[in-house]
Amino acid sequence: MNGDTTYTIGELARRTGLTVKTVRFYSDQGIVSPADRNPAGHRRYGVDAVARLELVRTLRELGLGLPEIRSVLERERALPAVVAAHAEALDVRIRVLRLQRAVLGAVARRGSTPEELTMVHRLARLSEDERERLVGEFLTGVLGASVAGGSVAGASVAGGSAAVGSAAGGRFAAVARSLTPELPADPSAEQVEAWVELAQLAADDGFREVLRGLLADEAAEAGEGRPRPGLAVAVRELAGPAVAAGVVPESPEAAVIAAELLSRYAAMLPGGAEAVRGRSGDRSGDRLRGRLGERLAAMADLRRERYLHLLAVVNGWSEPESRAIELDWARRAVA
Repeated sequence: MNGDTTYTIGELARRTGLTVKTVRFYSDQGIVSPADRNPAGHRRYGVDAVARLELVRTLRELGLGLPEIRSVLERERALPAVVAAHAEALDVRIRVLRLQRAVLGAVARRGSTPEELTMVHRLARLSEDERERLVGEFLTGVLGASVAGGSVAGASVAGGSAAVGSAAGGRFAAVARSLTPELPADPSAEQVEAWVELAQLAADDGFREVLRGLLADEAAEAGEGRPRPGLAVAVRELAGPAVAAGVVPESPEAAVIAAELLSRYAAMLPGGAEAVRGRSGDRSGDRLRGRLGERLAAMADLRRERYLHLLAVVNGWSEPESRAIELDWARRAVA
């Protein structure tokens, strides 16, 4: 084969794997030009047209448009620069596709209505600033003005101990920040879907009310003293082994554990210990038992644990350890 060899459109199409119609289109657009015409006026193409069309085909498969391809072929733009720019555009497209896939997946699993589909799509498309405002509104709804200056929100959500006071303010502010969802710039479909559900959960007034109640209770229990082990720690230490040992919450053995838990809880409250040691028939002990039952029920709220799970997914953290079984066991044992 030498430089004098020429091909018809049909031959060129077979060599490049393109259709005759496509080759003719590229020829009409000036992407590849005929080297000559035969006596009948039919176009003939040189060997360079094969290499040129193969490059065009590759660039088209990568998604480049004809203007970009023309600029590369005519040496107006360097190929690496064009490909790099297109790679960036593909990155954006990939993020959009991931977002769309996550939204569709969420809708498919939830059996959402058209109205819910619109809401889910809106939540997924929120900008970083809009996401921060949504989370800020959620924390403010739970904590009030204390969000900016340090709070016990994180301890309330996570079930840890809390102490109110200036010495602990910085600690609680750090905990609250650690519970703020931060969707990465290039999230996975799982992270986007988790963010959508978390945003919906944050807008749940009932969930906010549960957290506000936990916050108020922990503040009352902590008083103005130094931070001390809270109710969650007591539940883990007492109910954890009982659950592992298969102790039934309604059993006499569980009643002993429940009494110890009630005693520890009473010690967290001003005057609580005296109430537990009250006279036979004194209703203050019943009131304290009822209050503890309400606290445990709030701590065992499945929405709280779901929040922590979704938060871990969005932020790329390890899965938090579940305390739901221990909390439910303690609630039943105290009832």
